[in-house]
Amino acid sequence: MQEIYLGKYSGFCQGVSRAVNKAREICGEGVYILGELIHNERVTNELIAKGAKIINDAQEVKNGKVLIRSHGVGKGVYEQLSANGCEIIDCTCPFVKRTQEIVYKHFNDGYQIIIVGERAHPEVVGINGWCENSAIITDGVNFDFNACHGEKVCIVAQTTISKEKFAFFLKEFNKNAFKTVEIFDTICYTTRERQEEAKNLSQKCDCMIVVGSKTSSNTHKLFEICTKNCNNVFWVENAESLKNKKTLLFKKVGIVSGASTSTEQTMEVFFSMEKNTEAQVKAVEAEVKANEVAQATEQAQVVEAAPAHVMSEMEEAVAKMDEKQTKFRRGQKITATISSATDEGLAVYISNTKKEILLPKEEINCEVYNKAEYSKKVGEEIQVKIVGLNPVQLSEKAIAKDLEAEKFIKEIESGEVEFTVTVTGFNKGGVIGEYAGFEVFVPSSQIRIGFVKDLEKYVGKTLRLKAEKIENGRRKQIVASQRVILEAEKAVRDAEKAAKEEEFFSAVSVGDTIRGTVVRFASFGAFVDVNGIDCLAHISDLAWNGCNSPADVLELNKEYEFKVLKCDKETKKVSLGYKQLQPRPWEIVPGKYMVGDVVTGKVVRIVPFGAFVELEKGIDGLVHVSQISHEWLENPTSALKVGEDVEAKIIAIDHEKEKITLSIKAMTPAPEAPAKPPRKEREEGEEAAEKPRRARKPRNEGEDGEVREWKEDNNTGISIAELLANSNK
Repeated sequence: MQEIYLGKYSGFCQGVSRAVNKAREICGEGVYILGELIHNERVTNELIAKGAKIINDAQEVKNGKVLIRSHGVGKGVYEQLSANGCEIIDCTCPFVKRTQEIVYKHFNDGYQIIIVGERAHPEVVGINGWCENSAIITDGVNFDFNACHGEKVCIVAQTTISKEKFAFFLKEFNKNAFKTVEIFDTICYTTRERQEEAKNLSQKCDCMIVVGSKTSSNTHKLFEICTKNCNNVFWVENAESLKNKKTLLFKKVGIVSGASTSTEQTMEVFFSMEKNTEAQVKAVEAEVKANEVAQATEQAQVVEAAPAHVMSEMEEAVAKMDEKQTKFRRGQKITATISSATDEGLAVYISNTKKEILLPKEEINCEVYNKAEYSKKVGEEIQVKIVGLNPVQLSEKAIAKDLEAEKFIKEIESGEVEFTVTVTGFNKGGVIGEYAGFEVFVPSSQIRIGFVKDLEKYVGKTLRLKAEKIENGRRKQIVASQRVILEAEKAVRDAEKAAKEEEFFSAVSVGDTIRGTVVRFASFGAFVDVNGIDCLAHISDLAWNGCNSPADVLELNKEYEFKVLKCDKETKKVSLGYKQLQPRPWEIVPGKYMVGDVVTGKVVRIVPFGAFVELEKGIDGLVHVSQISHEWLENPTSALKVGEDVEAKIIAIDHEKEKITLSIKAMTPAPEAPAKPPRKEREEGEEAAEKPRRARKPRNEGEDGEVREWKEDNNTGISIAELLANSNK
C-alpha cells in the first residue's frame, strides 16, 4: 500500500492569503486588478467571475478602484494611479513591501542596488521600480562584477529565490568586490520552510508531486529542489491534471505545494492519491504489463502473417526501428509530428516509434503558448532536440538556440565580436566554460592584464571574451581571451587621459582660479577633480586658522573654487589652495575693533605669561598675567580657566604684527591702599618706619602710561637700561 506524505506547509502563505481575502471582499463591477493578483488560475477566474477586470497598465484606468497585486509594483505605478484619480487597494505582500522600502532608502542614500532574482518576474520588476529601474539584476549564478561601479552597494533577494542561489552569489560577490556593502536577506521565511520541507521529503520518497501554477516562481523552486533528490517528480496544477498513472506505482509519495496554491487544491490532489486502493494499484500494474504483451503479440502476428520476402523487410524495418530507439542520445536533433495540443504543451509523434512524447509548453519556441493556435497545426512537422533521456525530454527552443549560436560562432571567428562565458572549471593552463556546444578555454595569461595566481576564484565568474582560435571539427573548442578586451579599453582610457592632461596643463597656470569637485579625503588633504585631472588641496591650504580634517572645511562631491599654487606638467601634480580665496580673519579688525573697546571672548589657551582670548573665529587677544587682576598672580590658571567667557578692554592693537592686547583688570577699579598708623602709636622695639617711596609705574607701562606689548618669550618690553634706572630710583 502507498505511503503518502503531505507537506505541513501547504496552502496560501500569509501574504497571499491576505491579498486573496481582500480581493474576495471587494471585487465586483468597477474593480480592477493590475496583473494577476497571484499566480493561480483558479483564483484569477474566481475574481473575474465576480466582475473584476485584469489590466496590465496603470494608464488603462481613470477614477477607478485598483488592486495592487501581491508581487507589488514600482513607485511610478502608484504615482500614475494617483494622477488618474484612482483609489488604490494595496495587496502587496509585507515581505515584498519591506524589500521595496530597503531599496528605496538605500538608493536615495547613494547605494548601487543589486537584486538577486528573476529579471522578468513581477516582484523583481516592481522592486526595481523603487530605484528608478537602475538596479543590477542577477539570477545568482551569472554576474558581471565589472558592471558594478558604485562605491556603496545594497544587495537584496527576491522573496521566493532559493537560499542556495542567494548564498552562492554572496560568496562570489565577497570574493570579487571590495566595496561598502549592505546585505539584506529578504527571502520570505515561509519560502525557506517550504524549500527545506521539499528537500527533506524528496530525499526519502520514491515519487514527489509538486502542486501549483506553472507560472509560479516559488513553485518552480520547489520543483527544482525535488528533482535534485528524486528521479520521479510530477508538477501538477490540480487533481484533474494528475493523469499520469505512474504515480500509483511508487510506494512512498510526497506532496508539496507553492505559496500561491490554496489548501483546497492541495487537498484535492492528496485525496485523489489517498483513495487509490491496493486493487487499483495492482490493476494499473496489470494494465501496463498487458500493454507490453499486446504490443509484442501484435508484432509477432504481423510477422507470422506476412510472406517471406515481406517478413524479411519487416524484420529489417523493426531492426532499424529498434536501432533508432536504442541510439537516441542527448543533443540529437530529430523531426517530430504534432499529434495534439494540451494545456501542458504539445504531444508529438516521432517517426518509427509507437508512442507520443510531450513537448512542454515551456520548451516550445514561442513567446506565449496558445493551445487553440497549436490545435490548428496538428499534423505539421517540427524540429526538436533531445535534451534528456530516461525518459526522453524534448525542446524546440534548444533548436533555435543552437541555430543562433551557430550564427554567432561564424561572427566571432573574426576575433572582433565580444561574447560572455561563465567559468565552470579550471585546469593547470587556464579556465574553462561552455558556449553553444563548444568548450571555451581561456589561458591563464589571457584572463586579465597581469599574472593570475588563483584560478579557482574565477569559477562561477562571467568573463568578457574574444575568440582567438576556433576548432569546429571533432573537438569543438574556442580558445578565447579577455585580456585583449581589457588592454584595448585601457589603451582608450590612457589616450583619453593623456588628451585631458595635455589640454589641462596647456590652459592652467600658477595663480589661476579654477573650479573643481571634491572626490575624496585623506589625512593630509582633499583630492579635487578638475576636468578629470586629480589635484591636491593640502590641509594647510584649506583654512587660515587651520583645521583638524579636510571634512571640517569641504564636503565630498561638492564643487568649489580653488587657487592654483603649483602646476608641474612633468610630474602631473597640481597643488590647490582654498583659503587663499577666502578673506583673512585679521582683515575685519581695523574697521571693527578699537583701543578702549570693551569686548567679550572665550579663554582658549593659557600660558605662563597670560591667557589668549578668542574674540571670534581666527582673532585672538592676549591678556598678560599682569592685566588679569589688581592682585599679583603667580600663575594665570589661579584666576582663569579654558572655555571661560570673560569681558576685557582693548588696551593696544598692533596692525602690522596682527596682535591685540587686552586687560581684564581694567574693567574694575583698583583697590585703595590701607593707611599706616601714626609713628607715636607704634610699639616700642618696632622697626622705624620706612621713608615714603615714590610710586613706581608698572614695568609694562611707558612714560605716557600706555601698556607695552607682552611677548610670548615673557619679555616685558622694558629695556635693561630702563630696568636699572627704575631700580636706582
